[in-house]
Amino acid sequence: MTETRDQTSSQSITKVIGEVLERGDVALVVTRVSGPGPVGSKLLVQPDRDPFGTLGDTELDSLAVAHAGRFLAAREETRMFQVSEFAPEFPFARETALLFELLQPAPRLVICGAGHVGASLARLAAFAGYHATLIDDRAEFVKPERFPEEEIELLVADDWNSAVREAVGNGRGVSVAVVTRGHNEDEQCMQAVVRANPDYVGLIGSKRRTSIVIDRLREAGVREEQLKNIRAPIGLDIGAVTPEEVALAIMAEIVAERRGATGTSLSAWRRKNI
Repeated sequence: MTETRDQTSSQSITKVIGEVLERGDVALVVTRVSGPGPVGSKLLVQPDRDPFGTLGDTELDSLAVAHAGRFLAAREETRMFQVSEFAPEFPFARETALLFELLQPAPRLVICGAGHVGASLARLAAFAGYHATLIDDRAEFVKPERFPEEEIELLVADDWNSAVREAVGNGRGVSVAVVTRGHNEDEQCMQAVVRANPDYVGLIGSKRRTSIVIDRLREAGVREEQLKNIRAPIGLDIGAVTPEEVALAIMAEIVAERRGATGTSLSAWRRKNI
């Protein structure tokens, strides 16, 4: 009877995990890997939803849920914890180990503008393991023969706003780089982007050019908290000059944001901590 119940529970949580992945949501799977109790039992923790499953002990479930927030804030993808590391008061804390695994959508990058920088960025993103969507209103700039990589999706924008909204979707797991050729195209893209609330939004251009676009978004009623999330000018300061270097600076900032890193020099960190 117990074996049948455990099998049913395992099938149920597997089904829920599949639903999470299909929706493109973020969730955390906690698995009991050692200690007294049902090894292999799982608990699914989702932001703004009730936990699903159990680790075989209600107190342990509560402790794991409480620690989940700290794990998600650290932006790690997987880590093994002894329960004694975060809840030493729990009985058998030193004998009990839990595996925390992050479920999240595969990383996607939507690039508005297929000029020199946009094209270089799409290729670099594909090389880095991102699915890239490259959008332009000039069909000749997004011809398949220019981008043979399977990871690069090409989209001709008859209307920038509609094309961007379609590409960004619900924004989960999505970074957006707006690197078009002018103010008007920038503004049309940004109007669609900020309302989708993607994980990362960057806008290319000088301080003056980006300020004009952001001021227009403000006048159109975009909230200040959304405007503050815009990386403008886009990218890290690496002294980039060529389109390829600019793409590298942008990609570095996107990766740093996804991983929760600072983008500072590793050697500087080492010197500071010697």
